[in-house]
Amino acid sequence: MLEILAPSGNLECADVAIRSGANAIYLGYTAFSARDGADNFDEQALAATLQKAHLAGVKVYVAMNTVVKSCELDSFLTTLLSLWGMGVDAIILQDILLGKYIHSLYPQVVLHLSTQAGVCTSFGALLAKEYGFSRVILARETPLEEIKKITSIIETEVFVQGALCTCFSGQCYFSSYVGGNSGNRGRCKQPCRKQYSYDRNGFEEKAYALSLSDLSVGDDIQKLIDAGVVSFKIEGRMRRKEYVGAAVRYYRAILDGAETAQTRSDLMRTYNRGNYTKGLAFGQDKRFLSRSVQGHIGEKVGIVKVEKGRFLVESSFKATQGDSFKILRNGKEVGGATFGGSYSRGFILFSRVRLMNGDGVFVTTDSQANARAVSGETPLTPISLKLHFSVGEHAYAEGGGVSISSDFLVEKAASRPLSQDELCANFAKTDGLPIAVSFESVELNGEIFIPKSQLNAFRRAFYEKWLENVRRGQRECLAPIWSIPSICGKQEKTAVISTDFTGVSCDVAIYKPSAYMQELPASFLALKAEKYLYLPPFHTQSDVNQIALIVKEYGLDGIYSENYDGILIAREYGFKLFAGTGFNLTNKIAVNELMEYTAYYAISKELSEKEIDGLISEKAFAFSSGDLKIMDLCYCPFGKTCNRCDKRDTYTLTDENGRKFPVRRYLSGSGECRFEVYNCASQIGTGYKGAGRLLDVTITTDKPSAVSAAGQENQQKQVYASYTSGHTKNGVL
Repeated sequence: MLEILAPSGNLECADVAIRSGANAIYLGYTAFSARDGADNFDEQALAATLQKAHLAGVKVYVAMNTVVKSCELDSFLTTLLSLWGMGVDAIILQDILLGKYIHSLYPQVVLHLSTQAGVCTSFGALLAKEYGFSRVILARETPLEEIKKITSIIETEVFVQGALCTCFSGQCYFSSYVGGNSGNRGRCKQPCRKQYSYDRNGFEEKAYALSLSDLSVGDDIQKLIDAGVVSFKIEGRMRRKEYVGAAVRYYRAILDGAETAQTRSDLMRTYNRGNYTKGLAFGQDKRFLSRSVQGHIGEKVGIVKVEKGRFLVESSFKATQGDSFKILRNGKEVGGATFGGSYSRGFILFSRVRLMNGDGVFVTTDSQANARAVSGETPLTPISLKLHFSVGEHAYAEGGGVSISSDFLVEKAASRPLSQDELCANFAKTDGLPIAVSFESVELNGEIFIPKSQLNAFRRAFYEKWLENVRRGQRECLAPIWSIPSICGKQEKTAVISTDFTGVSCDVAIYKPSAYMQELPASFLALKAEKYLYLPPFHTQSDVNQIALIVKEYGLDGIYSENYDGILIAREYGFKLFAGTGFNLTNKIAVNELMEYTAYYAISKELSEKEIDGLISEKAFAFSSGDLKIMDLCYCPFGKTCNRCDKRDTYTLTDENGRKFPVRRYLSGSGECRFEVYNCASQIGTGYKGAGRLLDVTITTDKPSAVSAAGQENQQKQVYASYTSGHTKNGVL
């Protein structure tokens, strides 16, 4: 069955999603949710939502998709068991290794792997299946040809509507390093939605250079269906109930073959950033970037005509009081406006901004569309009952998977006995429950009598038991049987990530090519060190094929992977694995689960020195100094203007405060341009006691000096123009 999966940031959104035709909803609990800014659900709200959803045949998935620190493991696992016991249909996790451990203890718990885990290849899908996940939520960058392969392996969920992250899923550290609020912890402050300029011709003016349009797959959902996708996800736990209702109705109409111009129009008017893109599954389109407009743009309903000081809009749209508008001039926002009255050919705008002839008028709040979006009735749940009442016996009721016997014996009537119709009428009373009662069988033996109060209490007891079963299902209480492992050992090697190793000395060399189709440099091959090839977090099968070819041809030791699927890639090809910082290793369970698969691992660069301490073993490295990669871009930030591109290796992204973020361009194994964004300040530090030093000098000009200064902060300050201690002292929230 195809599933429309709706976001629910609060009770109202959940209710609207259910009434609008969603097959499932996803929400966050009070802790461990990747949308910490949403209202999220406490125990009482979740119980109410589970009951309402399950009565309507709608599933409920709870997102616990943040990285988890060691000190939080007990709380995390306790919360997970509690949620499962309450009756949730699946738990969404980011940490695939923690999920592996949970599945080994509690195989009955249904786990979905979050988009934050970055599954974009069949290797990732196979690993998720091996580790006990029943579904993967694909990275939004996954191309259609890869989706087709993955759906043949495991149940697949794909985003079809809503906001797009500019960075590859689960690999963004922008918010973390510019403000200490980590997206991996659900606290992203969205610095990518601010204005920046590039040092490239045509891109020098400030614009929303990293902001992407909202995704709207629309009718192309059929291509995803043909590819084998079963769940179609609407992003938006931070958005209003009107958006949720309109989005669900739009995709319900498409799947039911009932799409109309109004269903799409209603969606655009509830939220639309950049007039929508089809997304990277279908290739980067012209609307992918939203450089000119940030936020809700609505739908165009006309243009301004200035007449006698009034702002008139000739339009077929019947505007009303309460409607709001955004005004665009030459594609850029100039201000807002509200409904100021009607006239014969349209409506009048009120605006504090001086509008001009030809300005575009976009409705951003359509009162009538909003009303349609949240309308609809809760579907009735059918329940068929069997009733058995015999004189001298306990009354019995059965239906919907439950049964109940009375604690009283049915009496013989002294005068007028209870009739079958009266008994059915009593059980047809649902006390406001959205159910449709029918009767499979009603058996009365003898002339029975039951006091009305007693019969009502029996009916209520039956429905209460049935409701509990609907909400929780047949869930047994799961006991806390986990144990937190101890990690110990010591590592003293130095590992260096670089594009060139001239003059560089290290124990482990990780080569990051500028073009994966080129020959490896002599400076790397000549090193007397262990040699690994860098595998970026986003890659396709073509990229993997090229990387495997390089490792085998040059006899390298293995791969340094920023994606979990590197575990399976290394195993498949017989390579050693260096699990990179992209694994986001933040807790003892994940590290312990990884130990048998990897030669080395890098601890998350978002942890403090104190948090790192418990994760150190003889295989451990911790990021100590160098270039801080904060984003991986799987698209062209210049809109694929290839014929005008200067094809430089490095660009500079400058923010509104003058901070400069280097942007590195490289060619993937399939020959495509991809980009990395680095922090405006490099990290300095001498490393962590007991852990190997991991340095990144990818874009550092004087690489030998940076590496030789690994143990001296004062020397590092001479190498880097600007620097930071990163999260050494405080980690992230």
